[in-house]
Amino acid sequence: MKTDMTGKGKKTSAKAFAWVPTLYMGEALPYAAVMLMSVVLYQEMGLTDTQIALYTSWLGLPWVIKPLWSPLVDMMRTKRWWILSMQLVIGAALASVALCLPTAFWLQASLALFMLVAFSSATHDISADGFYILGLSKQDQELYVGVRNTFYRIGMILGQGGLIVLAGALQRGLLGNEMNVPLSWSITFMAIAGLMILLAAYHTRVLPQVEEIKEEHTEGSKSIGYHLQEFARTWVVFFRKPHIITALCFILLFRLPEGLLTKIVPLFLKRPRVDGGLGLDSFDYGTIYGTLGVIGLLGGGLLGGYLVSRFGLRRCLWPLVMSITLPDLVYVYLSYVLPENLWLIGSCVFVEQVGYGLGFTAYTLYLVGFARGERSTSVFSLCTAFQYLGGVMLPGMVSGWMSDNLGYIDFFWWVMILCLVTFAVTAMVHLPDDER
Repeated sequence: MKTDMTGKGKKTSAKAFAWVPTLYMGEALPYAAVMLMSVVLYQEMGLTDTQIALYTSWLGLPWVIKPLWSPLVDMMRTKRWWILSMQLVIGAALASVALCLPTAFWLQASLALFMLVAFSSATHDISADGFYILGLSKQDQELYVGVRNTFYRIGMILGQGGLIVLAGALQRGLLGNEMNVPLSWSITFMAIAGLMILLAAYHTRVLPQVEEIKEEHTEGSKSIGYHLQEFARTWVVFFRKPHIITALCFILLFRLPEGLLTKIVPLFLKRPRVDGGLGLDSFDYGTIYGTLGVIGLLGGGLLGGYLVSRFGLRRCLWPLVMSITLPDLVYVYLSYVLPENLWLIGSCVFVEQVGYGLGFTAYTLYLVGFARGERSTSVFSLCTAFQYLGGVMLPGMVSGWMSDNLGYIDFFWWVMILCLVTFAVTAMVHLPDDER
């Protein structure tokens, strides 16, 4: 692979604001559709917590195993081609989800299509991050890192908030006649499909050409063995890291309580009061959890980053760990009281999400420090795969079974008890030597 280092390549970096924001918004939207919007959809379509948590957790598998096929993205075609192709595939698949919802086989079809979106989105992530590195100088990469993160969060707000609010508004009849659940969600998924296709059309015009197309099949065939060797070496480097046992425990288990909450909190907020939930409709849920909550998460992340930069990770670690665990008590309170006041519910969600943003900052910065050294980018990719496996996917699979069998009150108490696991792995972990 050859990178265009001509004057044309440098010129495109000056126009990066034309494509960096939309590229990372396009990275967030399919993730929100598969991992977040699907939870609300399946709840409204009548599935149990056990079914929803299990099915939607399996949908996260592509993001866990995407390092396995990232070499193919490097070898075949260009990052630009992969970005445009995946955005079109995602748009077509989401449109197909919209069309299948009114049918008798909606569950099987939607799960298959969501899995297609998940694999396409994970591939899009690989190519987008690679394109960001190739399309910008090191100085511009640092300059635009805040832009990419901000617009990724905006995409999450749009997917987890705005589009779910749209489904709720259609069901309420705020945009015309009241619609049933399948029709409202069909329109919502058609809307996000349209957004992805529009992004593909826009990126066709604005994404710069920064690579040469790979045409020699002999080079590609040789590269397969080369990339497999490189992948194997990355695993060796990873498992030869100092204090690997305690590090792996920290990476896998730090987010265990949050991993249990991720699937159940949306279901708790939306389940009818007779079932122990708060009974929010999609409109209120999208406003409170999908919008206000994500803003709190973003604010907590920014505050956590400032605190660590000011005082160092070593001094901030335990306060930030407390921030990601103790605010989970708000769900114990909400499950006991079942308040109807939306301001109170929103305040509790906001506080918990700010705490999550604070604690996740410490966790992310530990991963960055752990990955420093040989093959830092590849090692960090493995770290994120392990953290998603242990902190999102596996806890999510059992969380629905726990909530169905325990009830929401006891489930949230168990989450608090399991915060002791977070404390234990934090106490054992060794921070990088260069951390203050």
